[in-house]
Order: sequence, then structure tokens, then C-alpha cells
Amino acid sequence: MLRQLARRVLLLLAGLAVIGGILYAAGLRIVQYGGGGLGFAFTKTLEKRAAEIEKHREAQRAPATAEKSAPAVVRASPYWTSFRGSDRDGHYRQRPVRTDWGSALTPLWKQPVGGGFASFVVAEGLAFTIEQRGVREVAAAYDLVTGRERWTSAWDALFQENGDGPRATPAWHDGRLYVLGATGEFRALDAATGRTLWRTDILADAGAANLEFGTSASPLVVDNTVVVLPGGANGQSVVAYDRQSGTRVWGALDDRASYSSPVLVTLAGVRQILTFTATRLVGLSPENGTLLWEVPWRTANQASQPLITGPDRVFISTATDAAMLQLTAGAGGQLAARELWRTNRMNNNFSSSVLHDGFIYGLDGTILACIDASTGELKWKGGRYGSGQIILASGHLIVLTEQGELALVRADPTAHQEITRFPAIEGKTWNHPAMSDGILLIRNIEEMAAFDLAKSTK
Repeated sequence: MLRQLARRVLLLLAGLAVIGGILYAAGLRIVQYGGGGLGFAFTKTLEKRAAEIEKHREAQRAPATAEKSAPAVVRASPYWTSFRGSDRDGHYRQRPVRTDWGSALTPLWKQPVGGGFASFVVAEGLAFTIEQRGVREVAAAYDLVTGRERWTSAWDALFQENGDGPRATPAWHDGRLYVLGATGEFRALDAATGRTLWRTDILADAGAANLEFGTSASPLVVDNTVVVLPGGANGQSVVAYDRQSGTRVWGALDDRASYSSPVLVTLAGVRQILTFTATRLVGLSPENGTLLWEVPWRTANQASQPLITGPDRVFISTATDAAMLQLTAGAGGQLAARELWRTNRMNNNFSSSVLHDGFIYGLDGTILACIDASTGELKWKGGRYGSGQIILASGHLIVLTEQGELALVRADPTAHQEITRFPAIEGKTWNHPAMSDGILLIRNIEEMAAFDLAKSTK
């Protein structure tokens, strides 16, 4: 009896092993989601995904391909030119947007994209991103209205951790695109053609080791420089390069880098670069990187962005804690920060919060929440969106969920009011949405899509 039972168990295990092998060969893998959750998903090899994208782009370039009709788009001055918008605050202010989505929106276009967690920037009718195709990182420009690929610029690089590919969103300024790969490759490209104007390796320059999850901070254009975070010692943690020539202008601090991106702000009347390192939040002089003030803020994987909530106030959050800081200038002009309040009711993981009419909206873990910016008091919490991303537009929150859904939620402190939610793209989605000229752009590690949200002015 025992022998028969053992034989059946062995046969069952053998059968499961065969089935598992078949599923593995078919691409079934364990996928890590935000917050450490695990799941199963079918994936494709780098080579197969790259081949499918190239096949799609070849068909797109074919002379016989007729571009489908698309709405006329006012080609305004460049607007969404940096990570989370030109002010890096996730707020779209260019024009009113539609909030009458119905049950779903029809995309202007949808197509495959290479791997990676970068977002888009938009300027002069083109949407730019950086993606993984095979064993190469690829900067690409797409027509905003049609999705047609206009140019690509590629180099050999492959970073693999929780997904393949680059993580840092490019930056556009004055006809140039600044792109940073996950292994430190940094290039200035002609935004019209993709031609390389200069290049460097920021990790090699700074003598810095890469982070566990790759170089992720988006480059920041400040005056005649572009600022990056290699995280090197001996004054090489934060580095500014001349944006025209690529020569090093200044370096500052000795800290390991974080995954959060620097932002140019004015606090307490002082213009400064605000950025997280692995152990603190700092304000730096844009002219030479001089440390203006600091607050200890130690976290293993700081990825969320600081949020300016007033002339002298900045909200910061991590996966375990959040606080409101007030910056003041002393008698000698020395800046100092003090904590006004602290809460564990708005813990941003690698999403970032937005501000609307005195209230902060963001993902507390995986659940959307609203807190009072003056007190930190929780107003409401509701709706599960995974490790998604948020932008604010026309008094509404546009949420791109970790599952690739788009949701529209009223930015109302009285209650969580989700208007609609629908599947938009397939695949794990950690990439931040972008919007310009009323067109919403989304992408993840597999697909990219555009939706026309421009509100008619007739």
C-alpha cells in the first residue's frame, strides 16, 4: 500500500515537473510586483520581443501604410519636457481635459514597446522615451498623434532587475534630448534626428558602483548644465555637466545615490536643486552644488519625488513614513528645515503624490489616499491600484494602475470617488504617464498607447 502511494506521488511529481518544464519553455515566469508581491506571467525572450518590435516598425515604415485619421493637435510650445512634467510635480496645466470617459477610452494608437520603466517627455510634436530592445538600450522618438517611430539611437547595454531595461525618463531642452541608461550611459541627442552630440558614462566618471535596481534618476536641466546622480564618493554624488559640450562643471557630496530624481525649486526664497540621496534630503546651489541645507532621511529604496506644497514647505514620503518640512532662513542667510508633522498614512513606494487645493493625493502603499497638507490628517483612503502612478489634470486624478488600467478619480477631499476604470495596456506597469497637447501617453514593459483627452473649446 505504501509502495503504491509512493509510486503515485512520484508519478504526480514527475508529471508536475514535465508540465512545469513545458510552461517554463513557453515563457511562464515568476514576476515581482510592487510591495514585494509575486505572481506568474508569460514572458518573451529579449530576442523575440526585439524581433516583434522591429517587425511592427517595418510595417509602420512601409510606403503602403496609410496613417489613420487623427485629431488636429495644436503644436504649442514644448510643455511636458521633463519627468512628471516640466515642474516635475505630476500636474498637467496646459489646457482643460475631458472627464467624460464613459466606460472606456478608445486609443489614438497602441503598439509594442521595448522593456524598461521610463516615461515619456514631449516636445515639438514628438514623444521621446528610452527602452530595451534585445541587448541594446534604445532612445526613440515617436509622432505624438500617430505613434509612428521617427528615429532611434541605440547602444549596447542590458540591465536586468525586476524587469529588463532602462529606468530613467529622458529630459528635453532647447532641441536636445538627454538620455540616461540603467548602467550609466549618458547621451545628448539632437531631438529632431537622434544624432549623438556627446556621451559619457556617469558611473565611470564618478568612480561609482551601480545601484541594486539600476541608475534611475532622470537628468535635470538647470541653466547651462544638466544634473545627474551617479552617487560617487569624493564630491561625485551629484554631478553637473555642461549641456552643450558634456564637460563636467561641478560635483557635490559623497553620498550613495537614490532612485528619486532631482528637481529645481524655489524654497524660502532661495532657488535650489532639491534631491534625495540614500541617506538624506538636500538642497544644493544650482551654480556650484554647494550644500544649502539637509535633513536626514534614510531609506533603502527612495524613489518617490519631494512635493512642494507652499513657498517654504516640502512634503516627503517613503514606503514607511512621510513628513512635511518647513524651510527657513536664519540671520546669516543659512537655510534650515524643521518638521511640521509626520504621518504613516501616505507612504509612497515608488509612486509620487500630487497637490490640489491644499490636499495631497497619492498611493499609500497600493491604496489611494487623501491627506490635509496643513496637518497630515487622513481625509479618506480607498481603491486598490497596485504600485501605479498618478497625474493631476482638471481637478481629477488620472491613475495608471500596476495592472495597466486607467482610472479617473475626482480630486475631492470629502470622499474617494472613482468615476471609471478600464484595461488600457497589458503587462506590469510601473511607468509614469505623460501628457501634452491634451494627449495622454502611457507605457509599460510591453505596450505603449495614446489617448486624446483634449477638451473641445467650441
